[in-house]
Order: sequence, then C-alpha cells, then structure tokens
Amino acid sequence: MGETEYARQRENLMPAVVVVGAQWGDEGKGKVVDLYARHADAVVRYAGGANAGHTLVVGGEQVILHLVPSGILNEETECVVAQGTVLDPDVLLEEIATLEARGISVASRLHFSERAHVVLPHHKLIDSLRENKAGAIGTTKRGIGPCYEDKVARRGIRLGDLLQPKELRSRLARNIEAWRPVADALGGTLPAPDEVATAYAALGQRLRPFVCDTARLLSTLLSQNKNVMLEGAQGTLLDIDHGTYPFVTSSTAVAGGACSGAGIGPTDIDGVVGIAKAYATRVGHGPFPTELENALGERLRQAGSEFGATTGRPRRCGWFDAPALRLAVRVNGMTRLALTKLDVLTGIDPIQICTHYDADGQPLSEPSFDSMRSVTPVYESMPGWSQSLRDCATIDDLPEPARAYVHRLEELVGCPISLVSVGPGREHSLGEVNPFTELGQL
Repeated sequence: MGETEYARQRENLMPAVVVVGAQWGDEGKGKVVDLYARHADAVVRYAGGANAGHTLVVGGEQVILHLVPSGILNEETECVVAQGTVLDPDVLLEEIATLEARGISVASRLHFSERAHVVLPHHKLIDSLRENKAGAIGTTKRGIGPCYEDKVARRGIRLGDLLQPKELRSRLARNIEAWRPVADALGGTLPAPDEVATAYAALGQRLRPFVCDTARLLSTLLSQNKNVMLEGAQGTLLDIDHGTYPFVTSSTAVAGGACSGAGIGPTDIDGVVGIAKAYATRVGHGPFPTELENALGERLRQAGSEFGATTGRPRRCGWFDAPALRLAVRVNGMTRLALTKLDVLTGIDPIQICTHYDADGQPLSEPSFDSMRSVTPVYESMPGWSQSLRDCATIDDLPEPARAYVHRLEELVGCPISLVSVGPGREHSLGEVNPFTELGQL
C-alpha cells in the first residue's frame, strides 16, 4: 500500500485509544470505558490485577468488575485481559459466573493472555502479612505486589503454565521455596506445592477456552482497522515510576504501559483519554496535599459514595489538584479528559481549586520527586451552584458556575475536557462519547 493511500485510510480514524486514570485511581474509568465501549470493537486490560475495582451502573443496577474489562456489558465488544496484567483465576471465574447469571454472554468474546502471570495463594498470604506490620503502604491485600515481584524475579507462574500440569509442580516448588525466608520472617506458613499445583491445574482447565495469544489477536484487529480501547487500572499518581513512591501500585498505570502490557507498538496508539474526578480522592497511605480531614471531606465521601469497590475502605477526599493533573497530562500525553462526579460538588459554595503548590516559598506548578510530602496547596475560589445536575442533557444545560468550573479546570491543566459526568448512569454523561474521533473542547 502506498504511503498516500495509507494516510488517506487513516484520516480521521483512531483505531487504538488508551483510557487512563489521571489521579490516584477510582476516577470512574469503569463507567467511562463502558460508555465508550459502544464504539469499540475490543476493550483491553493491560495492567494491574484484581486490586482494581470498576463500578458500572446500567439500568439502575450496579456491576463491579475487578479483572474482566468494563466493555463486557456491550455485547458486540471483544474483551481482552493482556499479558501486562496479573490474573487471579478464582476472581476471573467468579466474574464470568456472575456475568453469565445476568444473561451476559462471554464465552466467545473474552480472551486471557497465556503470558499473563498468575496470583497464587502465597502471594495473598505475604501481602496480608506485610500489611499487618509497621510500615504498611495500604495495599488491597490481593497479592498483586508479590505476584509482580515474582514476574520481575523471573520465577513467576503464567497462565499458560497452568495448562502444563507435568511442569507446573516443579515450577511451583521453586517459586514457593523462594518465598520461604519472607514467610518465616513474617510468621506465615506457606502452602504445599503439590496442593497448589493440583488446584491451579484444575483452574487452568476451566480457563482453557479463554486462553490465547492476545497480542497476536490485537495485531489482527488493528490490521483490520478495528477500534481498540486500552483500559488502564489504578491512576497516574499510583504508577510505579511516576507516582507517589513508595505508596504506589506494582505496575505501570500510565498510558505508555499499554504498549508493553498489551503487546502493541507505540505507533498504533492515536489518542489518550484521561479520567479525573471534579475533586480528588485517594485510598491507602501516602501524601495527598489537598486532603480535607474535616466535615467537608466527609460530605464529599458520602455524596460521592467514596468507598473502595475492591476493599470497601473509605476514600480520603479533597479539592481538585491541578498540579497533579498537569503531571498526569504530561506523562500520559493526554489528548483529552473526561471529568466525572461533577454533581457531587452541588451545594458546596465556594469551591476551591489547588492551582499550584508553595514549596518553601517557591511556586511549584507540578509535583517533583518527594515534593508532595511537604508542599502547601495554594487555592483559588470559585462560586458553587445549588441546582441539581442530574436532568442536564447537554453542557449548555449546566448552571453557569458549573460550566465556569469545568472550563477553569481545562485552562489550569492544559487539556480539553470532552466528557462530563453528572451521575452514575450512562445517561448522566454530557458531551462527546466517541473517543475514536478527533474531538475539540466543550
């Protein structure tokens, strides 16, 4: 194919788009991906594990997913869990059973990478034991960190290994033995390799129909100009490289991780949509400059139902942090933002926005290294609104102070906002809902 013909075919076409959290996770990625998935031929989870919790509300009913991509509720969409993730077979099978019980067909359109690493019982044990000691970082205790440790140490068990029972036992024996000094130091008892091998070989057989080379599958879809959405987990400020280390997740939570995590090339990605709340939340320990440890913070928590979908833990709540968002826009190369939970701010007047930090008397426009531990947020006040936003059908229907707030956030973070959510349902979404087209500002 000539270069001119190829360019013409690609004009106004965006076959691969990454959707990524722009804050500390829990931004509402599940809802936005579910909404966008109507335009996607495939939705791909490329990082994280069952420590992610994506809550969807469709027809007034709530669905919580931890591993299955949020596009699964759209019956024409292929759903892929790629090799950058870590898989908990029990969670996968539980989610499959739950979806099928709701009449959602998954058998022919759910695919798991044979290269994805498997979360094992002793990973969860080690994770829990660590979290019960001093210096805990606030993990979900789902075994995600220890599983990624095994992956990096080159001793991990992959999904494809579960389909080779003769070799699985010896591999598990080496893996479990490597954790023995850690378990002994923490006062834990490791499971017997034979016991784990038998149980996980059986789980592998149950998952066998879904296992494939997902990178090759995605390559085929992209070569056919199919729309592929890459769904991130957690958020930019929890990224292992760019987040508030060491209070971070164990995987790559930024858009760049979509390439290695899904097995596609950088030139396949045409856009990055960041998801941010109209305020900020965080679960677990670590710095949070705009946190509100008062009645207003509790009001945001209750109004926004800010309790973890995975653990049920109450989320820490605070004002919108523009410096943190600037960092997220930059490191992800975001082309647009989706703003969620604007309705939660209804009735609060005035509303504060952190425009920059004060670091020992010097203004700081983005967090740097460990700066979040010691900076003072500098706020700008904006008028609030009292009208309900639930009946708004377009951006123009928003009260003027709400519109002004959205546009001010755009100005502060330097990225257009193409979608605004004013409630939990699909119908509570204002603005452009097709990420596979070129979009402008609201």
